[in-house]
Amino acid sequence: MLLFRSEEHVERWSESHGMPRGETMSLEQQWALAEKWYGDRMEPGWRRRTPEEAHAAFEACDLTGAFWRLT
Repeated sequence: MLLFRSEEHVERWSESHGMPRGETMSLEQQWALAEKWYGDRMEPGWRRRTPEEAHAAFEACDLTGAFWRLT
């Protein structure tokens, strides 16, 4: 994961490194996803999320493009 200060910065970085532009998310989305993904990690009954549960977490954070589909 790389952090950028703006969409323009993402474009410049991608061009200067010869890399296609990937998906972006806001810091708020990153924080929300981290809370959903890791919030219960230390619980005794923790288990790996199913693809459906992961997809629901992505959708709850407004991460809905093709990149976020696991199938």
